[in-house]
Amino acid sequence: MKKVYLIGFMGSGKSAIGKRLSNLLNLPFYDMDTEIAKKTGMTIPQIFETYGEEKFREMETDFLLHFPDEYCIIATGGGVAMRAHNREIMRATGLVFFLNSTYRDIWRRVSTDKNRPIVQRSTREQLEALYHKRKPLYLECAQFKVETTGRSLNEITQYIAFQILRLKGD
Repeated sequence: MKKVYLIGFMGSGKSAIGKRLSNLLNLPFYDMDTEIAKKTGMTIPQIFETYGEEKFREMETDFLLHFPDEYCIIATGGGVAMRAHNREIMRATGLVFFLNSTYRDIWRRVSTDKNRPIVQRSTREQLEALYHKRKPLYLECAQFKVETTGRSLNEITQYIAFQILRLKGD
């Protein structure tokens, strides 16, 4: 089995699902943003403020290119699929699951989150436009589209785990 990448817009549940998948499948779990923050010694908002979004996107690509653990679950950053190179890397090195959430669900989850720089500097309308801009790229990258609306975290986790085990042959 290869890496399992969880992609989707911020607030789609990538980290929450990733942790559950890790426990269920007994595989290590990594949150890309957390790993980048650890490596730099800065929070994501500090990275954005100090270096800008473009540098942060370069850090995401570097993470994908150099992350060593072959058997793991990775919750990616919401913007990782914006770069064609990142989409290519993920598809070549693992299974890619797009957690598809409605914008209404996303807004409800992220609107007051102080750790999301893009949310803090954007209006609701700007964020929704970004959501619609990114969605086709998530779809292009993903091997699996996972509908999250109306499903519990457990149901989503079970569905993804089933797909992974089915492909692995267990």
